[in-house]
Amino acid sequence: MSQTNATTPQQPQKSNSIIYWVFILILLAGCVYLFMSKNKMAEENDMAMKQKQQQLDSVKTDRASLQSDFDAASAKIDQLTTANAKLDSALQGDKESMVKLRNQISAVLHNSKATKQELAQAREMINSLNDKTKQYEARIAELEKENTVLTGQNKTLTKERDSTITQNTAIKKLASVLTCSNIRMEPIHVKRNGKEKETTKAKKVDVLRIIFDVDENRIAESGTKQIYVRIIAPDANVMTSAANGSGMFTAGRGDQLSFSVVKGVPLTQGQPLKNIMIDWKQDGDYAKGNYTIELYNEGFKVGSGAVTMK
Repeated sequence: MSQTNATTPQQPQKSNSIIYWVFILILLAGCVYLFMSKNKMAEENDMAMKQKQQQLDSVKTDRASLQSDFDAASAKIDQLTTANAKLDSALQGDKESMVKLRNQISAVLHNSKATKQELAQAREMINSLNDKTKQYEARIAELEKENTVLTGQNKTLTKERDSTITQNTAIKKLASVLTCSNIRMEPIHVKRNGKEKETTKAKKVDVLRIIFDVDENRIAESGTKQIYVRIIAPDANVMTSAANGSGMFTAGRGDQLSFSVVKGVPLTQGQPLKNIMIDWKQDGDYAKGNYTIELYNEGFKVGSGAVTMK
C-alpha cells in the first residue's frame, strides 16, 4: 500500500507536461501560419503595387505619345491656316471644326486624372483631326490652283513651308514663325505745339509711323522676338539710317537683305500682341510716291503694307 501512494502524484505532472507541449505546438503552428500569411499578403501587395505602377507608366507613356502627335497635328493646322487664311471663306467652316476638335483633345490631355479609356478616345479624336487636316490641305491645294492673285512671294513662302512638313520638328520650327496683321503706315506731321496730325503730303511728313499686330502663336516659345522692318521708298530702294539701327539680316533662303529698323517684341506663348508701334525719322524730306513696308521674322516675310504720299 505504501508504494501505491508514493507514485500517485506523478500522473498530474505528466498530464500537465503534455498539455504544455501541446500548447507550445499550437502557438508555434499559429506563429508559422501568421508568418506565412503575412509573407503572402506582402507578396500580393507588392504584386498589386507593381501592376498599378505598370498601369500608371502605361498611361504616362500613352499621354506622352498622344501629346507629341497632338502637338504635331496642331502645328500643321496652324501652319496651314496661317499661310492660307485669305484663300476662301469656305475654309472657315473647316477651320472651326478642327479648332473645336482640337480643344476637345486638349481638354483630355490637360486632365491629369484622365483614364486609359479617355486617352484612347483622345487617340481616336487625333486620328480624326489628322483626317480633317488632310481634307483641309487638299481643299487648299485646289484653291491654290484656282487663285491667280497670289503674289510670287507668297508662293515662295508656301513652297518653303511645304518642303518641311514631312518632318514634325521642321513643322514645329516653321509654325513658330510669327505672323503679323492689321499692318498700317501713318505719315505724321508734328506741329510746333507737339501735337501730331496724320497727313498725306510728303513735304509735311516728320515721322513715318508703322503699326501692326502680332497674331497668336501656340508653338513659338515666350520671349523677345525680332521683327525686321523694310521700308521701301518710291525709288524701290530700302530706306536705311545708321541712327535708326539699319543693317542686314539673313532671309529664309540664305539671302542677305537690308532692313530699315528692327523691333524686339515681348511675346507670350499663345497670346497676341496689339498695336506695336515703330517710328521712322529722317533728316531730309520724304519723296512723293508709294511707300511699302515688309515685316520679317526668322527670315520669313510675315506681313506687308503700303501708303502713298503726295
